[in-house]
Amino acid sequence: MASQGPSATPGAGAHAAGSPQALNQIVIEYLSKKGYAKTEAMLRVESAHTDHEGRPILNNLDDQPGVKYEKAYSHLKNWIDNSLDIYKPELRRLLFPVFIHSFLQLVKEGYVKPSQSFFEEHSGEHAAAHADDLRKLKALSLPQHVDDDHLARLYRENKYKVNFSKTTSNLLMHFLEETEDNGGKVILRIINDRIEMRITIGRPTMFGEEEGILGEDEGITGHTSGRSESGAILPVIKLGPLPMAPDFMADVEDELRDEDAMGAENAAGGDFNVSLLDEFHKKIKREESEDSPMRDQVPLPPYTGVDIEREVRLVKDSREKMKLSGAPAPALPSVLMYTFHNTNDGLQCVDFSEDGTIAAGGFAESYVRIFSIKGTPLISIIPTENIPVAPKTRRLIGHSGPIYGVSISPDKKYLLSCSEDKSVRLWSLDTYTALVSYKGHDSPVWDVRFGPYGHYFATASHDHTARLWSCDHIYPLRIFAGHLDDVDTIIFHPNSAYVFTGSTDKTIRMWDIQTGNSVRLFTGHTGTIMTLAISPNGKWLASAGLDSTIMLWDIASGKRLKIMRGHGKTSIYSLTFSMEGTILLSGGADNTVRCWDVAYGTGAPMADAPEGVGATAAAGGSGVLPGGDGATKVDGTSSAGASNKRKRTEIVATPDHLQVFYTKKSPVYKVQFTNKNLCLAASANMPNAP
Repeated sequence: MASQGPSATPGAGAHAAGSPQALNQIVIEYLSKKGYAKTEAMLRVESAHTDHEGRPILNNLDDQPGVKYEKAYSHLKNWIDNSLDIYKPELRRLLFPVFIHSFLQLVKEGYVKPSQSFFEEHSGEHAAAHADDLRKLKALSLPQHVDDDHLARLYRENKYKVNFSKTTSNLLMHFLEETEDNGGKVILRIINDRIEMRITIGRPTMFGEEEGILGEDEGITGHTSGRSESGAILPVIKLGPLPMAPDFMADVEDELRDEDAMGAENAAGGDFNVSLLDEFHKKIKREESEDSPMRDQVPLPPYTGVDIEREVRLVKDSREKMKLSGAPAPALPSVLMYTFHNTNDGLQCVDFSEDGTIAAGGFAESYVRIFSIKGTPLISIIPTENIPVAPKTRRLIGHSGPIYGVSISPDKKYLLSCSEDKSVRLWSLDTYTALVSYKGHDSPVWDVRFGPYGHYFATASHDHTARLWSCDHIYPLRIFAGHLDDVDTIIFHPNSAYVFTGSTDKTIRMWDIQTGNSVRLFTGHTGTIMTLAISPNGKWLASAGLDSTIMLWDIASGKRLKIMRGHGKTSIYSLTFSMEGTILLSGGADNTVRCWDVAYGTGAPMADAPEGVGATAAAGGSGVLPGGDGATKVDGTSSAGASNKRKRTEIVATPDHLQVFYTKKSPVYKVQFTNKNLCLAASANMPNAP
C-alpha cells in the first residue's frame, strides 16, 4: 500500500523517487492511516521546511551556516582590527585557524556554495603566510574530500596551538562572551574544539612576531611548528670541530716551520708579527672542544699532500684575513659582485672556489661553465686541450637537462653538478672532463654540496629525499627521508657529522650522517626554504627562502633566535657567514646584497668572535670575467645604481640590518665569504628588468 502512496497523493509526483521529500510523504500517509494525528501534523510542518536534499530551510538568514560563519569571522576580524596595536600581533594569529576550521566545517556539512564564497572572500588575507595550504584546501568541495584529504585531516585531528599572554586571552574571552549572539558563540565553539590557547608569561608587545609567522611551538606540530614531532627529548648532538689526526697535525706543523723559515709571505702585507706556526696553534686552540664528534664518526681516507697544502693555505688565509668583528657593531665587509651578461636567463646556479680564484655556473642549456676570476688561463694537464692556447673559460658538457646545482671541492680539484636528468656528475678540474655519473634519485636533483673535507657530498631532490654519497662509491651511503615535499637545498655542518636540508614543506631538518636519523626539526618559515648557512663555529644556522625572511637558529636547542627582514617581499637565494661569524650576508631577487649583524637581538655574543675592533673594509671592486658568456664584475657598493635610487621603494628593515649593496638589474644568486673575509657575489643581468 505504501508503494502506491506517492502516485495517489496530489503533488507527490513532483519529488523524485527515493528523495527525502518522497520518503516523508510515504511516512505521513502511513501515520494518517494509523491515526497518529499529532505526529503526522508535526512531520508535515517539518517536511514543509526542508529542501530537495532534506536539509532544513532556515527562515532566519543568520542561522544559515554560510551566513553564520561569515558573520562570526567578520565580527572577530573587525574587532581585532580595531583593537589597540599592542594586542594585534597576538590576536591576528587566531584568525587563520578560525578561518580554516570555519571553511572545513562548511564543506563537511555539504554546503558547497557557502563554503566557496567564504573561502574566496577571506583566503586572500592569509595568502602571504599560508599560500601552500590554501592552494591545497581550495580544491575541497564535498564532505568526502574532508575525510580523504591528508591536509584537512591534519587540521581536524590536531589542535592548532596559539600562544597568548594572559591579558590578551582575558580580553578575547570577555569580548566573545559579551557578543555571543553576534558570532562570539561560534568562535568560542571553534576555539574549544579545534584550537589550543596557551598562556605565556609576560606582557603583550607590538614588537612581537611578524604577522603570519608563528612563534615557537605554535600551529600544528610537525606541519607548521615543533622542533620534534613527538615532543620527546632532543637527541644529543656534537657541534664542535672534527679533531685533527695527530700525524696530519705534525706534518702540517713541519710545513709551516719551513714556510716561516723561508719568510715567503713577508712581502705580502698582513700581521706578520704572528708566525704561521703560532697562527696554526691558535687555530687549534680555538677548535679544542669537548663537544666534538669522534673521528671514527666521520671516516675519511688517508690524507695526502694536497690536504696538507690546503691546511697550510687556510692558516695563511687566517693570518691575512680582514677582521670584521668590532664594537659596538661589526665592520662592513668588502663585496665583489660578478655579473653574468648575455645568459638569456639561462644561469641557474653559481659556486666559487674556497680561495676565490675560479667560479662555476650551471646553465639551463645543460652545460657547466668554469671561469677564471683572476683572468689566468685554465690549463689542462692534457697537453692537446691547451692548443692553440689555454682558454680562460671551460665548458663542461655531459648532462641532458638543465643544471640546478654546482659545487667546487675544497681542494679545487673537482666539481660536482646536478641536473634535471636525475644524475650527479663529478668533473676533474685538472682535465676538465667528466669522471663519474652518480644515479640514485628518481626525480630531478635540485642541489648538490661537497662536504668540508671533500670526500663526501650530499644531494637534494624533487623525490622528497636527500642522499649522502662519497666520491669513491657510485651508490648513496645514506638516504634521508622525512620531508613531505621537495628537498630544495642542502648543506654540511662544518664538522661534517651532520647535514641540513631545506624543503618546500617549509621545514629544515638536521640529519646525523652516521645513523641517517633526523635529529632536529626547525619550523617557522611560511614558504619554501631556498638557502641555508651555518656559522663557522657550528653553533648557529641561518635560513631563508620564498617568504622573504631570514631566520637565525640555535642548533643545539633547536630554538629560533630572531627573524631578520629587509628584502621586502622578494625571494632570498643565498646566505653566507663571515669567518668570525659576526656578519651574515644575503642576496636575493630584489637585486641587493644585504649585510646583517648576527649577534644583535639574540642576547648573547658570538662565542668565537675575536676581541678588538676590526678595520673597516671598503665595499667595491672592479675587474672582468673574460670569455664565453661575457661574465663581468661590477662595483658592489652601497651607492651602485644611485641614479635609480628615487625609483626604489623604501623597505623598512629590522634593526640588525647594517648595509645594503645595490645592483641595477641583477638578482643576486650567490654570496660567499672567502677565507680572507672577502665576500664574492654572483648575479645575472636582466636587460628587460624594470
